[in-house]
Amino acid sequence: MDRTELADFIRRSRERLRPQDVGMTAGPRRRTPGLRREELALLAGMSADYLMRLEQARSPQPSTQLLRSLAHALRLSDDERDHLYLLSGHRPPAGRLAGHHVRPGLLYLLDQLTGVPAQILGDLGDVLAQNTVAETMFGGICPPGQHDHERDHNIVWRWFNDARLRSAFPADDHEYWSRLHVADLRAAIGRRGNDPSAAALIEHLRSGSAEFAALWDRHEVAVRRTSRLRVHHPAVGDLELDTEILATPAEDQRLVLLTAPPGSQTAERLELLRVVGQEAFAG
Repeated sequence: MDRTELADFIRRSRERLRPQDVGMTAGPRRRTPGLRREELALLAGMSADYLMRLEQARSPQPSTQLLRSLAHALRLSDDERDHLYLLSGHRPPAGRLAGHHVRPGLLYLLDQLTGVPAQILGDLGDVLAQNTVAETMFGGICPPGQHDHERDHNIVWRWFNDARLRSAFPADDHEYWSRLHVADLRAAIGRRGNDPSAAALIEHLRSGSAEFAALWDRHEVAVRRTSRLRVHHPAVGDLELDTEILATPAEDQRLVLLTAPPGSQTAERLELLRVVGQEAFAG
């Protein structure tokens, strides 16, 4: 927590706001530039004494709930809100969730990746888009299911409910992927807060998989950034791929790249997979 910078930022943000900006009347004898401290405290639902201590750099660390109210009362932009959180020693909240609308920049990057499998995932594990190589690869490993078409596009649901998908991975890796999927999902839901879509997914997963329910109750948290993926593809054989994940600033969508070391057997098989995909889509 940077008390000095936080105090200055709050005070100057308050002074930039005019009473009419927040639906108040300025009055004829107003000397204070911007909002008075008492007015901001009223808007933020906090005591004027605590706000004074914040502006004098002698307060304890504010809670995220208080920061949320203060950011709203100060009419801060997303960037200003994030700055407020960072100065207070908190991680900024995620931005507005994009849902299933893929960002144009991510789609452009996906279109440029023609030699390696690449896909765009939502933060809850929904596959939003993928290139031809990824469609060929994952279509062979986990073709459309017959269990729940609404959840077929969610990688977490497929992992815990589709035995065909699991059978393509070495048995020694099953526990690793189970824990990683659950821990990453837990982190995503923490960023989202109280979200109906997330709650519905968790309820669906808990009721459908005792393994998921047990892991979820352990409350492990870990953001997936890189990993090694070993998988068997029926057309080209065993693949061993490095996973790189590029997240959007709001961390609501991720571009996942699967690469193999140059000259490796997996690299040769990926090239074969790319040719197979081109032929399949050309037909």
